[in-house]
Amino acid sequence: MAEELSDFIEAAGLLEYDPKTITEIYKGHPLRLLHRLWQTLIPLGLFLLKIGIEKIVGLLNNKKQTRKRAKEFTELLFKLGPAFIKAGQALSIRPDIVPPIVLEELAQLQDQLPGFDSKLAMACIEEDLGIQIEKVYKKLEEIPICAASLGQVHKGILLNGAHVAVKVQRPGLREQITLDLYIVRNLALWLNRNIKLIRSDLVALIDELGKRVFEEMDYLQEAYNAERFQNFHKHNPKIAVPIIYKHATSRRVLTMEWIEGVKLTNLEAVKSLGIDPDKMIETGVNCSLQQLLEHGFFHADPHPGNLLALNDGRLCYLDFGMMSEISRESRTGLIQAVVHLVNRNFQKLSNDFVQLGFLAEDINLEPIIPAFEKVFGDAIALGVNKMDFKSVTDDLSGVMYKFPFRVPPYYALIIRSLITLEGIALSVDPNFKILGAAYPYFAKRLIEDPDPELRKSLKEMIFNGKTLNWSTIEDLVKTTSSQVELNIDVLIDQILDFLFSKNGFILRKEIIQVIVKKIDYLNWYLFQKLNKSLTKNLKRNKKENIALTNIYSTKHFINVIKIIPGLKLKMILTKLPRFVSEKEGRAMGFKIIQGVSEKIMVRTIKLAAGVHQ
Repeated sequence: MAEELSDFIEAAGLLEYDPKTITEIYKGHPLRLLHRLWQTLIPLGLFLLKIGIEKIVGLLNNKKQTRKRAKEFTELLFKLGPAFIKAGQALSIRPDIVPPIVLEELAQLQDQLPGFDSKLAMACIEEDLGIQIEKVYKKLEEIPICAASLGQVHKGILLNGAHVAVKVQRPGLREQITLDLYIVRNLALWLNRNIKLIRSDLVALIDELGKRVFEEMDYLQEAYNAERFQNFHKHNPKIAVPIIYKHATSRRVLTMEWIEGVKLTNLEAVKSLGIDPDKMIETGVNCSLQQLLEHGFFHADPHPGNLLALNDGRLCYLDFGMMSEISRESRTGLIQAVVHLVNRNFQKLSNDFVQLGFLAEDINLEPIIPAFEKVFGDAIALGVNKMDFKSVTDDLSGVMYKFPFRVPPYYALIIRSLITLEGIALSVDPNFKILGAAYPYFAKRLIEDPDPELRKSLKEMIFNGKTLNWSTIEDLVKTTSSQVELNIDVLIDQILDFLFSKNGFILRKEIIQVIVKKIDYLNWYLFQKLNKSLTKNLKRNKKENIALTNIYSTKHFINVIKIIPGLKLKMILTKLPRFVSEKEGRAMGFKIIQGVSEKIMVRTIKLAAGVHQ
């Protein structure tokens, strides 16, 4: 008993995940380890033995039987406790390790557990805060309102009258988690050494899991995450984040503002607040994309209980225990991958997966390229707005399991986040497509972001060799313009930056041709109006007439201007001084004058010679 208590005390003081320290703790105190091994490895071993026998006799070739065993595995992990639940959830977003059917079942793994003794919760609050409950809370309900694998939540009122939610950690949780992580890590080590079919580094996966679980168990870290999230979104009037009360928060106790709201999946309740559920989903999608592509700091667990509609129309995020970060380079890489996907350039898309860390640099991409084409080809043919994200990711999971992919932790959490968000959206709108909803945001980033790599991606998207693809530009600007936050002034400056740059010469050439043709057409039209006798006698060549009145580039050029909301002539005129001050701007002006003059001269000569125009 003394030995058991000693390793409990040592593990309780471990504030960060450290495999070496955990190993030292349980190597020196084997009795508790042996007891837990008996509780976990025996049922896991028996299950794996059963799977092995069925694999040998061919029963697992049957999808129905495979799904049945996958459900049993999920239930077993739930019974084994918090660390195994978290391990199952981590595996549920790793298509490079787990077959698709097992992925689907693990995705259903919930960490809702029965609550623990309220007296223990009250004792934990007083011990961690170092003060009596009555000196912090005017009222604190002893019966929890909900409980999960790491803790439970009590409703209370602070002495200042503020209504709060108080999250209290399970007693002995850190000790149980460290012991289970030690067992699971050693099991992963054995599997990596002895089962050659497993390509991924399972030990690295467990270490990543351990790091995240320790962060989740540190409520001071969660409080910091909430405040950081709030700072990123403080200028967004559509997003709400609960206030954190630091004087009543510690590593095992978190006191935050009590939020009255309704789950987004409760359509009738959302509508009763006078809120359009579609608008709320749009807010959630845009906020998630902003987290992923701008801030690089995102909420990795946006399930229905963590997203509430408030009566003032705001969307409130809760529970900041599971957050993740994505580097600037990775964010840029994801946008570039979307460009290559839309352009159906599967060669470059496969290279993007190498750059993003999914594939080793020395991997042979030849067999992967047609696999990508098979997964994405038909979906892209339907258009981005009609792509089924869940279906595409399921198919992609099969490719990742078949080929030597290594899924980076940030990507796994992004997919989990987007699939969860899409699931919520589908409960509101059965026809919702998250890629269609996300594409305007990608387009906006492509047009507005000054990142050199994204400038290169934009050029790649709108140029077909050395020719401007006006229909793509029109579609891109139209898509971007659906973003109400589009900064028109910034957009014009970005266009001028590119126009006057070294790489903008093709665009300058196209614009000069469009303007010269347009002015030439107007000159000819005015000439016909002023000279009625000439108008009566002249029979214009039908082919030229079509060329003058239906100039393809002009049509698209005008369309691009028309579809930008908020674009006013006055706004364009304010940019003229810059146009005149730029060397390339003045050169464009001279070339336009030269081109128009040449057109007038040619028409004059033709008229003098009696040639029909």
